[in-house]
Amino acid sequence: MNNGPLSGVKVIDLSLLLPGPLCSMYLGDMGAEVIKIENPRAMDATRVMFKKANGAPSLFLMLNRNKKAITLNLKKEKSKEILFKLLEDADILLEGFRPDGLAKMGLGYDDLKDRFPRLIYCGIYGYGTEGKYRDFAGHDVNYLSLSGVLSQTGAVPQIPGYQLADIGGGTMTALSSILAALYAREKTGKGQKIAVSMMDASLPFLSLYGGIFAATGKNPEGGNELLSGKLPNYNVYRTKEGRWVALGALEDMFFKTFLRQSGLDKHLEEFPAEERYFSKWKEILVSYFESKTYEDLNFLFENEDSCLTPVKTMEEVSRDPVLKERGMILDKTHARYGDYFQFGAPFPFSETPITYRLDPPEHGEHNSTIYASLGYSPEEIETMKKEKVI
Repeated sequence: MNNGPLSGVKVIDLSLLLPGPLCSMYLGDMGAEVIKIENPRAMDATRVMFKKANGAPSLFLMLNRNKKAITLNLKKEKSKEILFKLLEDADILLEGFRPDGLAKMGLGYDDLKDRFPRLIYCGIYGYGTEGKYRDFAGHDVNYLSLSGVLSQTGAVPQIPGYQLADIGGGTMTALSSILAALYAREKTGKGQKIAVSMMDASLPFLSLYGGIFAATGKNPEGGNELLSGKLPNYNVYRTKEGRWVALGALEDMFFKTFLRQSGLDKHLEEFPAEERYFSKWKEILVSYFESKTYEDLNFLFENEDSCLTPVKTMEEVSRDPVLKERGMILDKTHARYGDYFQFGAPFPFSETPITYRLDPPEHGEHNSTIYASLGYSPEEIETMKKEKVI
């Protein structure tokens, strides 16, 4: 049963790869009907990346549940008629091309807004639609470097092991903007364009250091600020067997609890928890953790106030019973590919819950049903296939 907060909302999704598809999947999880459009001969690349031995496109399966899929060649003149039919009762159009990519085909926001005044048009772009960089190619690392985020990833800038700008700057910014635009439309009756810049939307990750810089005028030192490596009680440490733990005992009360539980509080009298002793405390903690295995530290992992946690691998996360109980690790079975896992949606609605209704679709799986619903006969559908429109 679908009684999600976006039940009745229709999304036309032209986006590919990661930021847009993850956004549209979350809209689908919230109850929206999502129609994913791909080129009939140039499918979403995640369908062919990182396949399992049985051919399962694992990355695609991770990003595309709760969607229907059709094929449409937007470069064909006939496609404009079809897209307009799809947009007649659509609420949201999501895309991730270059800023003027759809406009060059006569399908940009200016081409659509008068015909579909309630349409919310959301584009996820690297650098937005204005400014020097608008037409520059780029990827996650470029958006992070130009926004200053990369300078804070270590003494030597390190590429994060995850797509911070794509997801934090792209997916989540687009999602929140779309939801706000839907609310605004309830009051005004008007749709609007949302032009997300993944570079712009990476800036808020520097809010803490931006505030410090504004106060002191000093550039924050990558890898050596209070929350990026300077504090001994907010740091990562290597264990005896070569694994890693994260100590996040930021407040004095939690650090003292950790020290008391680990038997290290005896050093407090000689080395108070003050900045002049940070290097000494790091020596003490490095030595302590290098002498302990994960099993030795389990009593601290289980202590509610120690703020010590294991740095888990992806395999451990996929098997985590707590995450499974919370619905964040989903064990699924696909009709074609068998067992696979997905991450759940992190949106805990009490009255309009998230639902997982549809497995990730095959390429063009819903062509017949959706094109028939638009009024095209089986003969017309077959002709459009032959003409490489769909």
